[in-house]
Amino acid sequence: MGSPSTLSLCSHPTVNLEFNRRKVGYGRQQSLSSSSSYCLLHISPVYISRRRNCLQLRYVIVRAASSSTGPRRSMNSRRVYKESQAQAPAIPFDQIASFVVPAGAFVVISFVLWKLVEKVLLPKPAKTTSEESESTQGLKWSIAAGTNLLPGFGAKIERESKLRLNEFAKELRSFSIVDMSGRNFGDEGLFFLAESLAYNQTAEEVNFAANGITAVGVKAFDGILQSNIALKTLNLSGNAIGDEGAKYLCDILANNSGIQKLQLNSTGLGDEGAKAIGEMLKKNSTLRILELNNNLIDYSGFSGLAGSLLENKTLQSLHLNGNYGGALGAAALAKGLESNKSLRELYLQGNSVGDEGVRALISGLSLRKGKLVLLDIANNSITARGAFHVAEYVKKSKSLLWLNLYMNDIKDEGAEKIAEALKENRSITNIDLGGNDIHAKGISAIAEVLKDNSVITSLELGYNPIGPEGAMALAEVLKFHGNVKDLMLGWCQIGAKGAEYFADMLKYNGTISILDLRANGLRDEGAICLARSLKVVNESLTTLNLGFNEIRDEGAFAIAQALKANEDVRLTSLNLASNFLTKLGQTALTDARDHVFEMTEKELAVMF
Repeated sequence: MGSPSTLSLCSHPTVNLEFNRRKVGYGRQQSLSSSSSYCLLHISPVYISRRRNCLQLRYVIVRAASSSTGPRRSMNSRRVYKESQAQAPAIPFDQIASFVVPAGAFVVISFVLWKLVEKVLLPKPAKTTSEESESTQGLKWSIAAGTNLLPGFGAKIERESKLRLNEFAKELRSFSIVDMSGRNFGDEGLFFLAESLAYNQTAEEVNFAANGITAVGVKAFDGILQSNIALKTLNLSGNAIGDEGAKYLCDILANNSGIQKLQLNSTGLGDEGAKAIGEMLKKNSTLRILELNNNLIDYSGFSGLAGSLLENKTLQSLHLNGNYGGALGAAALAKGLESNKSLRELYLQGNSVGDEGVRALISGLSLRKGKLVLLDIANNSITARGAFHVAEYVKKSKSLLWLNLYMNDIKDEGAEKIAEALKENRSITNIDLGGNDIHAKGISAIAEVLKDNSVITSLELGYNPIGPEGAMALAEVLKFHGNVKDLMLGWCQIGAKGAEYFADMLKYNGTISILDLRANGLRDEGAICLARSLKVVNESLTTLNLGFNEIRDEGAFAIAQALKANEDVRLTSLNLASNFLTKLGQTALTDARDHVFEMTEKELAVMF
């Protein structure tokens, strides 16, 4: 422009509002620049007075903008400013007001609209931690004992738990035998089911094993057993009820006339719990079977149980496997058995009884007038010395049907003593001598018994290194003698040669229905020998177990061909698991199975 003017008109004028620092307490200056000329308008802020609400205007200065930049631009600006101060007259108030008032109104209206939009559209702030903690107070229970859940998730779980418990309750009312083992409903769930079980006379056998029930939950049976007279079997195994729970239960069962079988295996019972059970047995006249396996019962607990046997006249089966009775516990039990006539089955497996304990126990059994039909003294560190006492009892017994000496250490000497006793005994049908380090000599003595003994039907000799010689001695006798139906010879090191002896025996034997030859190193040679016997009509063999024998496809093919060739095969189960079969061998066996079904319509289970 030729001469400076008071107000420069620009294509894009820029207004800069500078706040009065002394009135408001802070300052802010913002300038917007462009490549074109601009105008700078300084306006004091509009503020609200404490005494009155009105708009006050202090000063307005209008400067002409220059298109120059840098230092020259600032010099021109100062010159224009000075000229405007000297020459330009003051702008009238009404002109300024007409410019400022609309701008101020725009600012106020924008502020009000923004606040309104903020309240309407923006979400409400989240609750504070304190507010949340107040709303989450009060925990709820689920079916798993000891599980605490917050209400949001807990309510859902509680609904599901009640639905499940209602289903359990219906099951209790619908079936005579109910298995609820492993449902993990805990003490709370048991209290929920108590009413359903108490007021129905349908369930006769209930399995509550492994459900997280403690001594507290056992109290629920007070109401159950007072009203329910139909329940005959109660299984609480795998629940940590301990001595305290056993005491509660015994108080309830002392005068109960319904429960005949009580299972408390692996429940953490100790001597005090066993003593409480002993006191209960003195009063109870209904219980027939008592299982206390795998607990913590020592000599003191054995003594408590032994004392009860002097007075109890109804208990028939006592299970004490896997406890800590030892020789002293066995001796105490023997004293109680002397005057007891009702007990018929005694399970003492895994109690470290030893030779001295066996001697005391056999002494008590020999003096009693009652008839013992089952004696389980497996895994008790019994040697040939202890086997002598067992043999003496076997000679005299006329009632014993089942004798278990599994996993002791009687060796050949002890086996020979047992064999001599079996020659005189005509009652034992099942005998287990497995895992006793018996060799060919001891097995030969046992085999001789079978020549004249037709009573023994089940013979377990597994885990004894009898070798091919022992296999030959046994097979030669079983060709035409004995009445053995179940013959177990797993892990006996008989090899392919021993398999040949048994294969020859099967051609003539007409009694053996179950033959277990697992882990004997038979290989393909032994499998081929057995396959030849399978071609012959055998009306007795139904189960053949050849697992863990290093048999390959060649042996599998031979067995498959034998099954196809035998038009009247009696075999229903063939186990070839854990061998070295490929898809070819497996396919051959599968085809043979299908062929047997097509020809005879008989199911043959083949495992590989």
